[in-house]
Amino acid sequence: MKDGTVLKADVFTPAPGTPGADRKGHYPLVVQPASWGQNDLEYVAQGKQLAAAGYLAVTYTVRGFWRSGGEVDVAGPKDVSDVSSVIDWALAHTPADRQRIGMVGLSLGGGLTLMGAAFDPRIKAVAAMSGWGDLTNSLYSGGTRHLQAAALLAAIQAPTGRRSPEYARMLAALFDGRDMPKVVRWADTRSPATYVNRINAHGTAVFLAHAWGDSFFNPSQLTAFYQRLTGPKRLELRPGDHATQELTSLLGLDNPTWKSARRWLDQHLKGTGGDRGPRQSVDLEVRPNGHHESYPDWRAISSRTAHLRLGGPGPLETGALGGTAAGTGWHKSVVGGTDSGADGGIALLAGALDQVAALPPTVLVPLLPRRSAAVWQSAPYAAAQHLRGAARVHTQVTAAASEGTVFGYLYDVNALGVGKLISHAPQSWSGKQPGRAFPLDVSLFTTAYDLPAGHRLALVLDTKDPMYGGRTPRGSGVTFGSTTADPAELALPLR
Repeated sequence: MKDGTVLKADVFTPAPGTPGADRKGHYPLVVQPASWGQNDLEYVAQGKQLAAAGYLAVTYTVRGFWRSGGEVDVAGPKDVSDVSSVIDWALAHTPADRQRIGMVGLSLGGGLTLMGAAFDPRIKAVAAMSGWGDLTNSLYSGGTRHLQAAALLAAIQAPTGRRSPEYARMLAALFDGRDMPKVVRWADTRSPATYVNRINAHGTAVFLAHAWGDSFFNPSQLTAFYQRLTGPKRLELRPGDHATQELTSLLGLDNPTWKSARRWLDQHLKGTGGDRGPRQSVDLEVRPNGHHESYPDWRAISSRTAHLRLGGPGPLETGALGGTAAGTGWHKSVVGGTDSGADGGIALLAGALDQVAALPPTVLVPLLPRRSAAVWQSAPYAAAQHLRGAARVHTQVTAAASEGTVFGYLYDVNALGVGKLISHAPQSWSGKQPGRAFPLDVSLFTTAYDLPAGHRLALVLDTKDPMYGGRTPRGSGVTFGSTTADPAELALPLR
């Protein structure tokens, strides 16, 4: 590298006579940075497949991990510079075509492909799988620290990576909840969303694949990033958790996400058949039935928004969700900082179970303690409801403390009261006057979910979730309310 650091890598070269070379014998180049905590051997199966298909593939261990030199930079300036240096090396030492350069990456590698697209105009096409568009939103969405995900990432890094002093400071600050403006600035510089105008100016063709339940990098930050891209782009979203959708491809097995990434490279590096396909497209695998839907752009996934009023506490301390019984002028108090049992699940496990068994985090809605949670439930729906996008909760909050956190959960509830999690999200506040009401919006993570006919929707608000670092002091009062001038509601995007 430019600073003398040595990165370990593998090079996969097409056999003589393999189709795909130009007249000078140069093949399109695909650079593959390894995932967080992994090394260059991660992509051996894909490297062989790419070479057999007429690509020259270079896979490398990102600096700071395994036998590569340097310290972990988390897609910072050194990592981004390394992307260009790897391309320089490949052009100087292999039969790589400088006019046909692409990148493919998973997790950290996915984030690096997008950062590479922003800073190296030679890169014509990228495929980012289970990566991030906005690292700040991934670690701190809703102004709330994603502690369980951060702890898992730190645990994965510890055996194989060497932390830089800067990364160590930022990680400690995140865990302690201090110097968060510095953490945000650090993460912003590592967010492709910060440099999206550069990607657009380069005209890079961007393929994004992600899981609805990714517990490291939530899907909402990626769909927001996708919408800001103006060049050729494709987005695919499926059930699963972080990197679970792509896992079988690492073993060389047939994998739909990897197939789509290869097709993207074929279109934009080889121009297969002279057809580059639509300029933009979205493909969704709907939960829990696995149906596939294709759209010309993200805005087309929903056609209307249902506004369901939240009613005051009724029988069994359950409020009405929508319908004529949902009025205003009510309030519902909970004991802050106590866990109701409703939560986002366990990082890496929750989304994986949803993928393989259609079993997201589950609760018995009638048994949720109303002392710790506010609960609203709809009447059974006569017809299936097709949720597409990010639901939003709006309510008035009056808190005994100046800062706090609310967690919103939306459930699919069957006739027995079993609720399967559709989506959730945190939202924190600070600097509020204790005892004075203020409006609060909680934007749940985006999803595509079909609620079966005969099932109900349930909305739960509480103030503690083991996945996150909440701010609500334990035992402090938090009251939700609705007024005629500012009614509480759930805005539900529907197809």
